[in-house]
Amino acid sequence: MPLGLNPAEFLHIAGAVSGFTGVALGAFGAHGLQKKLAHLPDAAYRVSNWKTAASYQLVHTLAVLYVSQRLGARPHRSALSGYLFLIGNVLFSGSIYLLSLDTQRKYSRMLGPVTPIGGMCYLAGWVALFWA
Repeated sequence: MPLGLNPAEFLHIAGAVSGFTGVALGAFGAHGLQKKLAHLPDAAYRVSNWKTAASYQLVHTLAVLYVSQRLGARPHRSALSGYLFLIGNVLFSGSIYLLSLDTQRKYSRMLGPVTPIGGMCYLAGWVALFWA
């Protein structure tokens, strides 16, 4: 386990960090992003995507925190769902954040396929939680 933590401790800390960053990025999206992107014709679309990324990140952060508290009878099965939710946050929400900021469209070709992989991690996390 990373940093010598047990799965529950790791997921709890990672969930707290994810919650903090989700709120901070959501606030930036609500207050600062429009100004940064105002010169673009698709600014509203990018801001909408940013809000989607933040909401998915926060929903799945709550799931990670739930899993961190639930680890007990089947820790490996439950932990798997938490790890998948975290990976989904990085890949799905992270790629949408980056795509929203990619005003030159330099990274769209690379990041575009990452988003659905993150979405699949979210879905797999929910299946793993059911299985746990």
